[in-house]
Amino acid sequence: MEPTRSGKVRDVYDLGDRLLLVASDRISAFDWILEPAIPDKGRVLTQLSNFWFSRLPTPNHLLETDIERMDLPAGLNRVALAGRAVVVKKCEVVPFECVVRGYLVGSGWKDYLATGEVCGIAMPPGLSCAARLERPLFTPATKAETGHDQNVSFAAMASALGTEVAQELARRSIEIYEQGRDFAATRGIIIADTKLEWGWHDGQLILIDEVLTPDSSRFWPADQYRVGSNPPSYDKQFVRDYLETTSWDKNSPPPKLPTEIVQQTRLKYIEAAERLTGKPFAWR
Repeated sequence: MEPTRSGKVRDVYDLGDRLLLVASDRISAFDWILEPAIPDKGRVLTQLSNFWFSRLPTPNHLLETDIERMDLPAGLNRVALAGRAVVVKKCEVVPFECVVRGYLVGSGWKDYLATGEVCGIAMPPGLSCAARLERPLFTPATKAETGHDQNVSFAAMASALGTEVAQELARRSIEIYEQGRDFAATRGIIIADTKLEWGWHDGQLILIDEVLTPDSSRFWPADQYRVGSNPPSYDKQFVRDYLETTSWDKNSPPPKLPTEIVQQTRLKYIEAAERLTGKPFAWR
């Protein structure tokens, strides 16, 4: 089978009234797909997302997570798909990333330094890097299969989708972030921010794609968190930080990742999944 669509990480296969979603081991940074891939990364993303989908009290796209119970065309390599494939509902995808920021870091911190705002939202003066925000911020962005998502105002999102829908997306996205943040805190992990995707199915907004993973969220070890500095992370920020130490200009093809960086990234993803789920990572 050829994928109907290939994103930065996931390949989508059309099964008629359903979709087969397969998470690859690809990793991207600064709008480039990097080489080599991170072994088992797709399985971590899939299994951690499945964990959250089962915990969060909001409708989602999952139909089947067990490869042996999937009604798939003959000849597919089930061993290769195991642990990284799910069958999901077909949805009309909402064309915005729903970003929730609980801490002042990343592009939000850069924006604050330059303007005193985060994505157009006025912030109190004198905040430090990595400061916990009094209330999480909802800062939508356009979706991009290639290239970088672009931050947009809530007003622009409301103009495109309608005020009522935009408000519902903001409210539900913040609720999911807070639920995930509070649970992760019991496992010694801070979720600094996250991005969520939603889709329409039978007239209802449901959660789709992935949720609260090291690719879609910023995970920090709570015992290493200090206001004023960017803590070490369990997510792909580790790879970004490595790339910043090289001479790469971010416009030409990126350098290959050293074996040590690949191995450490893999272990970080697995550790995050194991700490959050409380279970050993499953390779199948």
